Amino acid sequence: MEEKLAFVEGAEQPLSMHPKKFALWLFIVSVVMIFAGMTSAYIVRQSEGNWLEFDLPDIFWYTSAIIILSSISMHRAYLAAKKDDFNTLKISLIITTVLGIGFLVGQWYSWVALVAQDVYFVGNPAGSFMYVFTGLHAIHLISGVIFLIIVLISSLRNKIHSQNLPQMEMCVTYWHFLGGLWLYLFMFLLLNH
Repeated sequence: MEEKLAFVEGAEQPLSMHPKKFALWLFIVSVVMIFAGMTSAYIVRQSEGNWLEFDLPDIFWYTSAIIILSSISMHRAYLAAKKDDFNTLKISLIITTVLGIGFLVGQWYSWVALVAQDVYFVGNPAGSFMYVFTGLHAIHLISGVIFLIIVLISSLRNKIHSQNLPQMEMCVTYWHFLGGLWLYLFMFLLLNH
């Protein structure tokens, strides 16, 4: 009987993950698959010809800088939450939210710049891909800003602290993913344009 108890005591704990974090990771994987498929389709369609050549909007450089700065401020917010530094947490979340909105405004102006070059959603596949890439990313970024606002409200109510981090960790993961996704798209367009 003692041998059985020793065996049970030595049992390994199964790996576990917060169910909402698991759902977030499934969502991220599906978004990666969508964009991987779209970038593959871009390369295939570009090789078929009838491809309009145009300059990428200069504002993409600025929006890329904005998204990098927002990831830095988001990471700062996360570190502050782990240390129960509530003022830095709130300020960093506000900065990240403002930068996220600034990114979206920049994306709008990138569309204005495309129209100024006579690049439209319909007419040539190159323009269509550009609008789909930036528009689909913007939709995901809008969801990220909404998530940021929810986390900001929670932090203003002092519900985010070192003993309650799952919501903050999910927001950080999603925000960094969105930033990385934009940088991937921008580099892809620079290299394949």
